[in-house]
Amino acid sequence: MTRLLVLVATLLAFALPAAAAPRAGKVRVLYLDQSVGFVHAPVMPPKASNGPTLSEIAMAEIGARSGAFSVHSTRDASAITPETLKDIDVLVFYTTGALPIAPATWAAIQDWIKSGRGGFVGLHSATDTGWPYDGPGEPYAAFINGKFAGHPWTEGTPITVQALGDAKGPMNQAWPRRFAYAEEIYQYADYDPARVRVLQALDFSDMALKRPWFVPITWTRQIGKGRLFYTNLGHTPATWDDARYRQQIVDAVRWTAGQLAGDAKPNPDEQALWALRALLAYSGRPSTEIDQRAARLAKADPAWLRDAAARTAALRPLWPMKPDSDRAPFDAAYSALLAEVLAKSEG
Repeated sequence: MTRLLVLVATLLAFALPAAAAPRAGKVRVLYLDQSVGFVHAPVMPPKASNGPTLSEIAMAEIGARSGAFSVHSTRDASAITPETLKDIDVLVFYTTGALPIAPATWAAIQDWIKSGRGGFVGLHSATDTGWPYDGPGEPYAAFINGKFAGHPWTEGTPITVQALGDAKGPMNQAWPRRFAYAEEIYQYADYDPARVRVLQALDFSDMALKRPWFVPITWTRQIGKGRLFYTNLGHTPATWDDARYRQQIVDAVRWTAGQLAGDAKPNPDEQALWALRALLAYSGRPSTEIDQRAARLAKADPAWLRDAAARTAALRPLWPMKPDSDRAPFDAAYSALLAEVLAKSEG
């Protein structure tokens, strides 16, 4: 019997994909802050020299003070090669535009992550990044699961951030469950809620500047045996001085390196419910009513819930971009969807 059990265990070991072994010790980070498009203040070199940027200095400080990681910074994506990956554990991008990453290198990066040998952290404008690619794996926008589609919430705009799911999970523990902030926040095209676990999002219930669709801020993704973390926070230099943001970077680096446990299972149903909360908030309804209707909607058919959320996302391209733009297509689609959601959430 003992031999039989050993044989079964051996066969299972070959049949099932093994989890990546957790790394011990200090994580080796390669930080890329190259701008091929807009140059944000945290990644802008000093005018008097080509010295380190604000975020490069901050990353070095965060790594040193936490003892969690060492960091090498570069503003040249072409310096990343398949050979480079052998000496690092996590890539961190604060980038814009079409980076000079060779197709073979991008394929190697994806293989490196899928194998569990590497992790990826994207900060702020990492979603305002992308280049043509038709090789194995995914284009960059699909990999990170979103592409910049405007930022109605510009620098200094008051926002309310809400944690989804486990507020004290390893990627959210640095922040309160719900808090007021001031930041530039993106909305996204090419975003698929079924591929990621959203950790933080905008809560429009008490915000002045609202939109009737879901706006995620922070998410995680499992890619094979590897991990991806993204946060939209980091546009404002003051954010880089925030101890909570710095701690979240430490946690993200450790999590993507396999040193922290944490769930990356997608939560599309929870995202869908928050999309409908956004729709209700945009209509001007008070928070108490939104909460009551959301509680009823949570019991709705999940297929309908996801479809309704997808229709809120479809409102974004219809949004009138200028004061004199034709609002009729947006207003018609919005009004019809709102009426349906109100009917579904009646007491």
